[in-house]
Amino acid sequence: MPHSLKKQQGLTLITILFILIIFGFFVLLGLKIVPIYMNHSKVVNALSALEEMPNIKEMSKSEVEISLSKRFNLNYVDNVVLGEDIIITKRPGYLKVVTDYERVKKIAGNLSVLVEFYEIFEVGDSE
Repeated sequence: MPHSLKKQQGLTLITILFILIIFGFFVLLGLKIVPIYMNHSKVVNALSALEEMPNIKEMSKSEVEISLSKRFNLNYVDNVVLGEDIIITKRPGYLKVVTDYERVKKIAGNLSVLVEFYEIFEVGDSE
């Protein structure tokens, strides 16, 4: 009796579920992390616009803080606090702005992701 063996093709249900779970996890991770990086992009844009101001070296520390705060409000920057996350050092003819902060975003259950940011710019003579 002739019997032809057919080779199985395709994925099993368990394999498909495993692939969907992995794919879903990375989509969830992306949905949680992308807004954090978009917010940081707004911070970097505000800092670079501040750095390009022509009279930045002559401005006082409070004027720099006000200008930066206005830029943050205009760009809808969230969760960044002047004085805590952004430190401004001002001396005559010199300005240094250090941005050092981290964000923790809960993914699911006790699983969280930590994202750290550090940016710095200096204008003028540091002496």
